Amino acid sequence: MSEQYQSREERRKKLQSKGKPKTKAKKKSGRIFKKIFLSLVVLGIVGILAGVGTFAFLVKDAPKLDPKLLKDPIPSKILDKDQNLISEVGAVNREYVNYKDIPKVLENAVLATEDYRFYKHHGIDPIRLGGAVLANFQRGFGAEGGSTITQQVVKNVFLTREKTLKRKVQEAWLSYELEQKYTKHQIFEMYVNKVYVSQNSHGLATAAKIYYGKPLKDLTLAEAAQIAGMPQSPNNYNPFTHPDLAEKRRNIVLTLMEQHGFISKQEMEEAKKVSVASTVLKEDQRKVDEKPFDSFVDAVIDEVKDNTDFDIFTDGLTIYTTLDKEAQTYVYNMLNSQDIIKYPDEEFQAGIALLDTKSGEIRAIGGGRNQQVKRGFNYAIDSKRQPGSTIKPVLDYAPAIEYLNWGTYEMIEDKPITYSTGKKFGNWDQSYKGPMTIRTALQLSRNTPAVQALQEVGLDKAKDFAVSLGIPLKEIYESYAIGGFGGKTIGVSPLEMAGAYSAFGNNGLYTKPHAVTKIKLRDGTVMSTAPEPKVVMKDSTAFMITDMMKSVLVSPGTGTRANVPGLPIAGKTGTTNYTADEMQKWNINKSAVPDAWFTGLTTNYTASIWTGYENRKTPITKVEDQRIAQLLFKNLMAYVSKDIETPDFTMPNSVQKVRIEKGSMPPVLASEYTPDSAIGTEYAVKGHAPKKVSEKYNKLEAPANPTAKYDEANKNIVLTWDYNNAANNNIQFDITVDNGSGPKHTVQTENSLTIPANPGEKYTFTIVALSGDKKSDSVSTSIEIPKPEKEKDQEEQNGNGNGNNNGNGNNNGNGNNNGNGNGNGNGNNNGNGNGGDQGGTLPPATIPGNPSEGQGPESPPGT
Repeated sequence: MSEQYQSREERRKKLQSKGKPKTKAKKKSGRIFKKIFLSLVVLGIVGILAGVGTFAFLVKDAPKLDPKLLKDPIPSKILDKDQNLISEVGAVNREYVNYKDIPKVLENAVLATEDYRFYKHHGIDPIRLGGAVLANFQRGFGAEGGSTITQQVVKNVFLTREKTLKRKVQEAWLSYELEQKYTKHQIFEMYVNKVYVSQNSHGLATAAKIYYGKPLKDLTLAEAAQIAGMPQSPNNYNPFTHPDLAEKRRNIVLTLMEQHGFISKQEMEEAKKVSVASTVLKEDQRKVDEKPFDSFVDAVIDEVKDNTDFDIFTDGLTIYTTLDKEAQTYVYNMLNSQDIIKYPDEEFQAGIALLDTKSGEIRAIGGGRNQQVKRGFNYAIDSKRQPGSTIKPVLDYAPAIEYLNWGTYEMIEDKPITYSTGKKFGNWDQSYKGPMTIRTALQLSRNTPAVQALQEVGLDKAKDFAVSLGIPLKEIYESYAIGGFGGKTIGVSPLEMAGAYSAFGNNGLYTKPHAVTKIKLRDGTVMSTAPEPKVVMKDSTAFMITDMMKSVLVSPGTGTRANVPGLPIAGKTGTTNYTADEMQKWNINKSAVPDAWFTGLTTNYTASIWTGYENRKTPITKVEDQRIAQLLFKNLMAYVSKDIETPDFTMPNSVQKVRIEKGSMPPVLASEYTPDSAIGTEYAVKGHAPKKVSEKYNKLEAPANPTAKYDEANKNIVLTWDYNNAANNNIQFDITVDNGSGPKHTVQTENSLTIPANPGEKYTFTIVALSGDKKSDSVSTSIEIPKPEKEKDQEEQNGNGNGNNNGNGNNNGNGNNNGNGNGNGNGNNNGNGNGGDQGGTLPPATIPGNPSEGQGPESPPGT
C-alpha cells in the first residue's frame, strides 16, 4: 500500500531524510516527462501542419467562387399576339423571385426543413455537422448530410453530388467564402431559385406556378409546406404524379415548422387536413402542349439572337409576339395529319409561312412534318430552295412595270430566245404560243416571256428590286428569271417569299417578316423591336402585278387548285426542274420535280408554301403530289379567312383601267366599234396608257340610194346603189338577197347587181360595205315582180280577183268597203259571186250594170 502524505511539507521532509541516490531518480523522471511533453507538442504541431496541409491539398482544386455562375439563367416567356403564354425558352424552366418577394410562410417552411439555424452560423453549422458525423460513424460515411442552406447553394452551383471527403472539404471552404461575400438574404434567394422541383423545372416560384397556378405570395400554409419539402426528392414528391407521397412529406414539414416555433400546433393541424390532390391544378388546367408552337418559337429565337444582344435562354425576357394560336395549331394539324391533306409518304416535307399582309407580322409557321418527337430542321425559315416560277412576279414582271411603265397588256412573244451568253433557251415543253400579254404569260407560266422581261429591265435593276423585297440575291443571271438560282444564291425560304409577296398586297410597302413586336426586360424596361415599313415600289406596280396574279387562279391559269370561292386571291405556282445530268445520274423521270411551291395573298393574309423532300435527290413524281402546295394554301386561306371580311385589292389613283383590243401588237385601245369579244380590260400606269385607238373595227360609210328595177324583157332585176369611196380598191359589198326562200349572200366590188326574177315573188336586198375587218351600216330596198297576164285570166275564171280598194269576189260577191250581197249575183267587173249567204245588207249599187246583191257602191272594176 502506497504511503499517504497529508501535505506538501511532510512530503518535502521525507524526501530530504533520504539519501543522495533518491535525488538522482527524481531528476531522471523529470527528464522523461519533459521528453514526453515535448514529443506531444511536436506531434501536435506536426498534426496541425499535416491537417492544414491536407486541407490545403483538398481545397487547392476547388472551383473559383465565380459570381457569373451564381447568377441564375432565367428562361424567357413567349406570349402570343393576345399576350397569352405559349412557351418558356431557357436552359431550365425557372420563375425567378427576389428575396423581398418571398413570403415569410415559405421562408419559415424552408428554414424549418433545411436549416433552422441558417441565420446563426457562417456557412457551416458545427451542431448540425456533429450530428451528421455521429450518424456517419454509426451507419457508414454518407449516411446523413449536415449541409446548411449555404452548402446546398455551393453544391448546386459549383460541385458534383458525389459523397467524398474531398468534395465535403471543398464544400465547406466555398461555403465559408460565399458567406464572406454575400448576405444571408442573397444566399437564401439563391437557394430558393436554384432547387430542382421536378417537371424539368427549377425554383420554388416555378413550382408554385406549375402545381398551383399562382405566385408565391398567394400560397397557403399547406401549399408552401408542400413546395418547401420537394427539393429533398423532387420526382418522388411531385404532387401531380405522387400526391400521397407529396402529402406525407408536406406533413413532415408542417411538423418541423411547429417544432421550431414557426407555426402553432393548431395551424399545423388545420394545414394537415388539406388534401394535396384537391389543391393542385387539374390536368386540363396544366401547362399547354408546346409542340404546335415549336416552329414559331424557332423564329422567335432566331429573331432575338439576330436583332438584339440579349440571351433568350438566360436573361428572363418577356417576349411579345405576333402568333395567332388558332392559325398555328391548324398549320400544325394540317402538316401532321392525313385528314386534311393526303400526303404520299411520311418523308414528304412542307414548309409554311403565314403573314399579316399589311404589317408583315408572322401569324403561323409550319416548320415541317413529323417533328413531334424531336424538333428538326425548320423548312419555313431555314431552308434555301430554288423558287421556280414563284420568282417571276418579283424579279421579272414587277420590275418591268416599275421601271418601264409596262401595262398589264404589254405584249411579248412566246418564242425560242437566246441568253446574252449566246446559249439558246426555250420552254420546258418546247412549245411556243406566239404573242401574248404579260398577264397571259404569267397566268400560263410561260418561261421565255419572263426571261425577255428580265432582259428588258436589266439584270442590275431587277436584282436591286428583288433585294429590296427581302430576296437574298448575292448575284444575278438571266436564268434567275425563272427561279433557277445557283452560285452564291442557293435559294430562298418560304418566309422570305411570303415577305416579298406581302408588299404587293400592301401598296408597295415592305415590312420585314417578324415574329417579335417588343421585349420586356426583368427590370420592366420595354423595347420595341418591330421593323419599320419602307416603300419599295410604286403603288401602281403593286396593284397591277397583284391583279395579274389573280388571273393565275382562274382557268386556264396554273393555280386554279389554290382558289377559294368568294375570296379575292392573287398568287403564283412554281416548280423546279432537274438538269439532264441529274436525271441521268439519279435515274429520275423528266416529269418529276424536286420542288413545288405556291405563294399567294389576300388583302389580309400572305402565305408561301414549299413542298418536296429533305434530299433533293428524292423527286416528287406524281402530278397530284406536285399540287399539294396549292391545296395547303387553299385550306389555310379558307381557315384563316372564314370569320373575317376580305375586301378586294383597291385600284390606286396612279392606275387607270383601259379597254385594250385583244391581240393588238403594239397594244391599242379598243374603238367604239370593236366587238366585246375582242376587248380585254387591263390596267395602265396613269399617263402611260396607249394613245392610239384601234381602227380595225371602225364602220365604213354606208352605201346610198339603193334601187331595184324589174327588166320585164329580160326577166331580171337590176340592183344599183351609190358609194362615195367606190374608187377604193379595198371596198367590197356584201349583198344579201331574200325572196322568201332563205337569204343568199354575194360579195363583190361593183356597185350594181343583176339577178333573174321570178314573177309573183317579192325580193328584199340588203347591202353592206366591207374593207378588211371594217364594215358599214346596212341599207335595204325591195321590189315585187308582177305575174303574167294568162295567170290573171285564169284567176278570173276561178272567181278570184282583187279589187283595188274595192273588195274581192271570192264565191261570195263581197264588195270591199261596200257590204255583202245575199244570193248569187255578179259584181260589176269584179268576178262572180256564188252563194253569197252571210252577207250584210247594203244600199243598191249605183254603177250601171246588172243588179247585184252584195256588191257595194264605190267598187271599181276588179283586177
